[in-house]
Amino acid sequence: MPVSSTQIQKAPPPAPREITTKPRASDIFFRGVLTTMSMSSLLILTLIGLFLSFRGYQAFKTQGFHFLTAYDWNASTDAGQKDVFGLGAMIIGTLIISTIALLIGVPLSVLTALFLTFYAPERIKRALTTLVDLMASFPSILFGLWGFIVLMPMAEYWAKLIHKYLGWIPVFSVPQPAYTRSPFIAGIVLAIMIIPIVTSVSREIFGQTPLDRIQAAYALGATRWAMIKAVVLPFGASGVVGGAMLGLGRALGETVAVYSVLNIVFKPNWQVLYGFGGNIASMIVQKWGEASLSESKALLAAGFVLFVMTLLVNLGANFIVRRAIKSGK
Repeated sequence: MPVSSTQIQKAPPPAPREITTKPRASDIFFRGVLTTMSMSSLLILTLIGLFLSFRGYQAFKTQGFHFLTAYDWNASTDAGQKDVFGLGAMIIGTLIISTIALLIGVPLSVLTALFLTFYAPERIKRALTTLVDLMASFPSILFGLWGFIVLMPMAEYWAKLIHKYLGWIPVFSVPQPAYTRSPFIAGIVLAIMIIPIVTSVSREIFGQTPLDRIQAAYALGATRWAMIKAVVLPFGASGVVGGAMLGLGRALGETVAVYSVLNIVFKPNWQVLYGFGGNIASMIVQKWGEASLSESKALLAAGFVLFVMTLLVNLGANFIVRRAIKSGK
């Protein structure tokens, strides 16, 4: 029997759908798990900092500002003599080695990221991306052994060439022909280690370059390299800086790899090709096994200094990367 229009008009409207913002029990549980894990990471990091500062407080108290500026490290075995702990030489060595790593590693990382983003075929891109990401998971001892056995003989030859042609520059001068286990070699090892981090961040930033800008550059007759110089590099400059700072954070705290290829000497070495130097992390490894009670507290204080340096660098890097992604600059 056909339905009349009057019956259709008198049909009651459907009940309104109830809209609720109350999350489901599974969402509440999952959110609680994520919150707990996130807060536990922050709590562990805070506890580490408090432990290092508490155990190293005695060294800061007895040495004062001298602890950060002096170049001597003498743990006295005589009860009548005063211990002298100065971290200045190791701080200088840490900064020099990390700078060498950035000067070598960042350009290689940026070029690798550009190749993977704009030049590599899809099959090669997948393989190289997997390889670069795999490098980030290698233990540092493997890099140290590779640097000691394979890289060091080649790096000594490179150091001799640099000294031969650029030895008139003070930083490349060498008072004696001692090129083994130098800050230059340690910096190369660290450069290889930070390449995965800087490459991953740079590739992520380059991949977010607005497509309309790229197409506009091509429409104006730009080649691929001209487009990269005019559009991609200005857009991703802040992200590259942030990635470099993340790499710097790893380079500052690297221990075993540097210890394997560097002579630890408590003396500032501004001549990067000369075979001695040091950094804070490697110094802690070298001294800890035979340290007295007072020296162990000083080493923990050195660890706190390194903890603060690394934390500040990583916080600055995260801020720069987030700002680059959000602002699109």
